[in-house]
Amino acid sequence: MRKLFSLAFLVLAFVLAFFLYRSIEEPITFADERAVREDAVADKLKVIRTTQEMYRDITGMFAPNFDTLKQVLTQGRFTEVRIIGDPDDPDFDPATAYDTTYIPAIDSVRSLGIDLDRLEYVPYTDNKTFDIAADTIDYQSTKVPVVQVGIARKEFMDRFGDERFKRYDQMYDPNKPLKFGDLSKPSLAGNWE
Repeated sequence: MRKLFSLAFLVLAFVLAFFLYRSIEEPITFADERAVREDAVADKLKVIRTTQEMYRDITGMFAPNFDTLKQVLTQGRFTEVRIIGDPDDPDFDPATAYDTTYIPAIDSVRSLGIDLDRLEYVPYTDNKTFDIAADTIDYQSTKVPVVQVGIARKEFMDRFGDERFKRYDQMYDPNKPLKFGDLSKPSLAGNWE
């Protein structure tokens, strides 16, 4: 009888140790996986932000969708204006002082190693795409282009995209997007920065 109780307590100790291990392991796994996934998505958003800035340099606006963005970056050109001479010189002739050259945007895209074919796809998803919106707003009595690109965390966090993981980090909200830009003010800042 005594051996039976000892064996039962030993089994109970192992079961409790297992539950203790699981209760410690889950928040650590969540934190590690969250960091890896959010870093990958933030890196992709940085690339998209760079391409949006390139698009703005070519057109003066931001791209409202990925097809337009890719088309302009493939076929568009950057304008480079060089001033020949000294504009402060009294003999400076503005009519002949500017040299304009055009540089294909695709050359810059390739030199940065940007893959336009996979640009809109979110890492750690089954080819889900980022939400993108562009507009023009009045800001301090001036029309300015604005853009916002992002995706809700629950879309790329897989099993960790559940509300119950909030208990490990009060700031974690799976419905809150990881994004850059703002449609209400001219900003390209990312909310991960």
